[in-house]
Amino acid sequence: MSQFKPQEDLVTLTKQKLKPPVQFKVLLHNDDYTTMDFVVRVLEAVFHKTADEAIQIMLQVHKTGVGICGVYSYEVAETKVEAVHEMARQNEFPLKASMEEV
Repeated sequence: MSQFKPQEDLVTLTKQKLKPPVQFKVLLHNDDYTTMDFVVRVLEAVFHKTADEAIQIMLQVHKTGVGICGVYSYEVAETKVEAVHEMARQNEFPLKASMEEV
């Protein structure tokens, strides 16, 4: 004969609400040396933007001093910032990228 002990045999399931991951904007910053063509190339290569999208972002960077390249998780944003800096370094441009929490 089985002994049922309600307090011990009952399993309580709790639902855990998962928060969406924190998102980060990747920003490009204007400088007086990096060419517009190079910024467009970076946007196409690193951020997979179309030519039209890249030109629009490049113009925003040029006119306002900063442009948003995309919104990503922390790790992806960090990787993209490093890729921009590496591409700029290889081509001897001082182009800077940063990330900012959304």
